[in-house]
Amino acid sequence: MEPSLSSPDPHPYARLTPDTVLDALDSVGLRGDGRLLQLNSYENRVFQVWLEDGRVVVAKFYRPQRWSDAQILEEHAFAQELAAAEIPVVAPLVLPLPDGSRGTLAHHADFRFAVSPRQGGRAPELELPLTLEWIGRFLGRIHLVGAHRPFAQRPALTPATLGETARDWLVAHQAVAPDVASAWRAVVDAALDAARRAFDEAAGVATLRLHGDCHPGNVLWTEAGPHFVDLDDARNGPAVQDLWMLLSGDRRERQAQLAELLAGYEDFAEFDRRELRLVEPLRTLRQIHHSAWLAQRWDDPAFPAAFPFFGTSAYWSEQVQQMREQLEAMQEPALVA
Repeated sequence: MEPSLSSPDPHPYARLTPDTVLDALDSVGLRGDGRLLQLNSYENRVFQVWLEDGRVVVAKFYRPQRWSDAQILEEHAFAQELAAAEIPVVAPLVLPLPDGSRGTLAHHADFRFAVSPRQGGRAPELELPLTLEWIGRFLGRIHLVGAHRPFAQRPALTPATLGETARDWLVAHQAVAPDVASAWRAVVDAALDAARRAFDEAAGVATLRLHGDCHPGNVLWTEAGPHFVDLDDARNGPAVQDLWMLLSGDRRERQAQLAELLAGYEDFAEFDRRELRLVEPLRTLRQIHHSAWLAQRWDDPAFPAAFPFFGTSAYWSEQVQQMREQLEAMQEPALVA
């Protein structure tokens, strides 16, 4: 089942008041002392909650209709599997549920939620080679575990699931500004054709369970090193998906960063260099998907406030230019480590 990016309820979190959050935690034996802080999250709603026993936890309330219970539980099981392997991933707590059972996914007032321990940290200093190598070692270990078996419920990362469905939704709902729609459709179709060719050429590349959204904001750094948060987008796909978002700068800088990442990664897992041909196609798919994600969430009041530029003719003109740049990037030689 592919996750739905839109919910029948345009305001799914209107009923998620502070009292509802505290009552939800109380229903699983976690009694808050009244203090809570909403954390930065658009897809779900995430709160830091202080408990009467002195602990501080993070409660994530899942967006209705996006994932099935089975898909969420696969995410939780993967996180727990990684934690059991002593990999620094923040895994959900096993809670006493109201029906007398125990589990990681709870239900309250038509919301589904999970609770994890609070793990603080700062942004990683990715300009430091040792930081990249350290992160690379843990990504290698994550992928070593992820290769044990695939997700059964969560979708695979492909041009169809990430790019084509997004394009088709935007076209069907006439979401692109009319004066830009024709140019946007032409360049997106060409970009998707190029991405499909790249995936076809990499048909022999192995896929595995991924973090799926391993950008710098989902890697927190402490004196003990990195830990990884937010496996909400975990899915099956090529290993390079968890590497490319950590690269930035010009080609020379990205190749140097990639070399440091792989120096650590290959201490634990093999990396198929053919996957480097997928870096720019994956970036292209993410950009198309991001536009659809914004359009399909636009009735949620958090989105217009956070992305006021979205939906304008200027926004879509910028997307056309970015897709043209991606077409050129996908024709360049792959990065070399």
